[in-house]
Amino acid sequence: MVSRGEVWWYEEPGAKRRPYLILTRNEAIPVLTEVLAVPATRTARGIPTEVTLDRSDGMLTTCALTLDNARPIDASFCTEPITTLGPERMARVCEALAAATGCRTRGSLR
Repeated sequence: MVSRGEVWWYEEPGAKRRPYLILTRNEAIPVLTEVLAVPATRTARGIPTEVTLDRSDGMLTTCALTLDNARPIDASFCTEPITTLGPERMARVCEALAAATGCRTRGSLR
């Protein structure tokens, strides 16, 4: 079973194999067939909704998570774990997700 913060190889029929970071909270995963996830890409654009990952994160190559592209995926197509992101990197992912959705964090409520 997948867990929040893990990066998995995702092999959806008819699409190319690609790493996805799982975003759904762990408490919800057992009752869902789809989880919220974001794909990794080699194309980095340096935008606020993007988080760069590299070998220090456990990735095979440098890549970017663009949180604008977060989407539900069928967890049954997650075939092999790649790495688990640490708390600091996940905090950056949460910042990028807030930017992508226009949501504010608790510290920035007005």
